[in-house]
Amino acid sequence: VQLVESGGGLVQAGGSLRLSCVASGFSFDDYSAGWFRQAPGKDREGVARISTDSGAVHYADSVKGRFTISNDNAKKTVYLEMNSLKPEDSALYYCAVAGSWSDLVRGEFLYRGQGTQVTVSS
Repeated sequence: VQLVESGGGLVQAGGSLRLSCVASGFSFDDYSAGWFRQAPGKDREGVARISTDSGAVHYADSVKGRFTISNDNAKKTVYLEMNSLKPEDSALYYCAVAGSWSDLVRGEFLYRGQGTQVTVSS
C-alpha cells in the first residue's frame, strides 16, 4: 500500500504545475484525500482536500482560485492543478488519505506519500 506523488519541479512565478498522486494497493473510493505542503521551518499546511465519494472539495485561502483538486477513481489518482504560482508556494507537497473528512482535517492519515518538491522562482 502506497501513495506516490509526481509532477513537482522548478517553475517561474506565474507558471503552472500539475501534481499527481497514484495509489497502489488500495482505491480512493470512499476515502477523503488531500494535498498538503510543508516548507522548511514552517508548519504543515493543508492545501486542498476532496471527498472522492461525494466530490466535495475545500481549499486553503492561500490557494483558493489558483489550485484545483480532482480525482479519477478509475486511475486511482488524485491531482492538484496549480496555476499562477508564487514563490511562497514553494514547498514539499504530499498527498494523504484518511477514513473521513474530519480525520483528514485533523491530520489523522491512513496513508501518505513521500512528497514531490515544488520550487517557484521569482
